[in-house]
Amino acid sequence: MFQIAARVGRVCALWVTVLCLWAVMQAVACAQPGTPATNGSGAASWQPDAQDARKALPNNTAPPAQREPATMLPPLPATDVGTIRRVAIADGAKVVALTFDLCELDTVTTGCDMEILSFLRDEHIPATLFMGGKWMRTHARRVVQIMGEPQFEIANHAWSHGNFALLSPAGLRAQVLWTQAQYELLRQQAQSEAKAQGRAEPAIAPVPTLFRLPYGRCNDQALQALANLGVQVVQWDVVAESGADNTRIEHARHEAHLVASQVRPGSILLFHANLVPKGSAQLLRETVAELRAKGYRFVTTSALLGMGKPQRTMNGYFTSPGDNKALDSQFGVDGTGRHTPFNGN
Repeated sequence: MFQIAARVGRVCALWVTVLCLWAVMQAVACAQPGTPATNGSGAASWQPDAQDARKALPNNTAPPAQREPATMLPPLPATDVGTIRRVAIADGAKVVALTFDLCELDTVTTGCDMEILSFLRDEHIPATLFMGGKWMRTHARRVVQIMGEPQFEIANHAWSHGNFALLSPAGLRAQVLWTQAQYELLRQQAQSEAKAQGRAEPAIAPVPTLFRLPYGRCNDQALQALANLGVQVVQWDVVAESGADNTRIEHARHEAHLVASQVRPGSILLFHANLVPKGSAQLLRETVAELRAKGYRFVTTSALLGMGKPQRTMNGYFTSPGDNKALDSQFGVDGTGRHTPFNGN
């Protein structure tokens, strides 16, 4: 019980850390976006470069070039309304989904953790990347690169991290559809680049079908609206990062042991890959080692959903209902960092 209570405290500490980071993210460096560095063969490098760092790229507050996707998903059936926290695996197979949030507010830019992405790629670990639409535009070169890797599944994490318990209906719709539209633009770019380079066009889903609630916040109206937009809401049952500095390997190993002790067949693990928590890459390496030693294997979230019965709730939270409600008064008037409501204008 002490370990569980301590971990809940560390989860709260994570969000205190995030609040502090947001408060100091005021100035944005003036480096210009470009194309990823290449290796000797001309292929894009998976090693970090200067543009991947937090605050390295300029903040663009404009709407996307395209505000609605060409592909609109059909509404979900009533049975699929709600948030999925894990999947009950019928045969108890040791399989889990590793998920990573990559997001930023209207007011700031964050980074792209290439140490995490290159590790997953090198280890052939499937993963689901919940990307914010504005983050996609900031790191467009990396998103195009990621789209060429079939082991990565891209999902929707709202345009600028709006709080879905606070957004207006118009704001909610724009947070979802602007992200779908930005994804389509980058999908077209990925396919065009492949064709121009004489490569086979990568098989990329038309639009994301999975969605994750920023801050884990929602209400019944928001969940119904998301279902009407055709996206399935997927949260988590294991929070990996606690807010501690996991760049120290001994600490990362301790944290990974705590994380692995919470995992069960069908678990969905939450990490971040936007360079906000410290040492997430080290924590990931240690967690993967722990889970492999326990006999677990990794699949994308979509694959996991097809392997058993999704466990749904009409709520969103970190580890227990209501533990994220205090965030409603943070990050601007509606979670986006803005002082005026986000309405998709």
